Amino acid sequence: MRISKKFCCLLIGLLTTACTYAQQQNNTPVSLKTLLNSVNQNAPTLLTDSAAIAIKQAMATETRNNWLPNLKLNYQADYGTNNNVAGPYFGFGIIPSDSRGVRTESNTTTVSANVGVAALDWEIYNFGAYGAQNKVANSDIQVQQNQFAGSKYQLQAYAIGNYLLLLKLENFLSIQARNINRNKEIRRSVQSLAKSGVRAGVDTSIAEAELSKARLNYIELNNQVKQVQLQLSAISGLPYQTIVPDTTIEQGLIGTENSLQPSDVDTTNHPLINYYKSVYQNSLQREALAKKSYNPKILLEGAVWGRGSSVDANDHFNSLSSGWGFDRNNYLVGIGVSYNLFDIRRRQLKLRTQRANTDYARKKLEEQKQLLAVSANQSNVELQTAHERLLEIPHQLKAATDGYRQKLSLYKNGLTDIIELNAALNILYRAETDYVQAKYAYSNALFQKAITENQVSSVLNLLK
Repeated sequence: MRISKKFCCLLIGLLTTACTYAQQQNNTPVSLKTLLNSVNQNAPTLLTDSAAIAIKQAMATETRNNWLPNLKLNYQADYGTNNNVAGPYFGFGIIPSDSRGVRTESNTTTVSANVGVAALDWEIYNFGAYGAQNKVANSDIQVQQNQFAGSKYQLQAYAIGNYLLLLKLENFLSIQARNINRNKEIRRSVQSLAKSGVRAGVDTSIAEAELSKARLNYIELNNQVKQVQLQLSAISGLPYQTIVPDTTIEQGLIGTENSLQPSDVDTTNHPLINYYKSVYQNSLQREALAKKSYNPKILLEGAVWGRGSSVDANDHFNSLSSGWGFDRNNYLVGIGVSYNLFDIRRRQLKLRTQRANTDYARKKLEEQKQLLAVSANQSNVELQTAHERLLEIPHQLKAATDGYRQKLSLYKNGLTDIIELNAALNILYRAETDYVQAKYAYSNALFQKAITENQVSSVLNLLK
């Protein structure tokens, strides 16, 4: 009989080990580095921002080609009259031909004519306006690239926060599983004592109620785990069932705060600061563009054209077919200067508006630097507090564990009641959850410090 019991226990142990091993194989932990790499490659926000960078680059290429000249080829064949009068007029875009002198008599005979023109219009110099446009376009690209880096930085912080939260919830699940097993042990003891008449039957009901409560808590925690997994899956592209945190990183993080660089905030390479710097620089470039957009323009003008008409030099109206072909060819080349005096006022108004934008961008940059410095001080305080709490928690856990074991032994021997036993169990449960919360608070504070000071890679390098 004893051999059969031993064999059964051994078989149960082997099956438990096999199931545990299979579960571990199916739920291989995902390291924080792996998760962050997946986020960087698959996050919808980052994919959108990277597409926005391509748009800015295309716009910059378009701006760089603003210097290209206008070279227009025109040809027309016409039927109409050539009956002109003397007098000046402003051109409205479509003007009847006035290439012939005024006749003493009105003559509305139809004539034929054709003309071909190749005209060049090139703004060859505008006192730096082209260069200012290109600098603004390149600055727009830099702003977009820094916005992408800032989005990546914030998404990284979001992923780390949820990963640590998932790790805490997994630890809570383990505690709750142990709590269920303890309640089962208490229920077995109560049932055994109630059958022998040592305990009242009401103890069995109390034990059943506590066990049911522990199971309900486990169900709720499991739901919270899945919710966090779904959030991480949305930004990483990984199936949510496979996102299982690596529980060994907590121990690897404890005591690593001294391995970080000095706690001065990195305002030179910090992604958030770089974004606001680029916005400020972009505004300065737009100031320069506002100054140069209204400068004088030096133009190169050129044209070559040919013309034919059915009216000859002696003012004879020949057959319409004689109007085809070019009888005369001409060219014209010149340098022109164009400047609108009222642009002086327009430039003043434009520059005043842009300087107000620059002042806002500068103040926003200073504001972000101050907020980052405050966040760095807060993270240092939080980390120090979390470290002190982590040092004290093991004393509470040991005392609570010893108290529960003593109460359980006393209850089994009929020296205490189930109320006191459940109180001791709740104290142990609270001590275990406090320990998990303390580890989470420390890990979270450490990463918040690293995120604030732009040292996330340093912390990740400490993890195996």
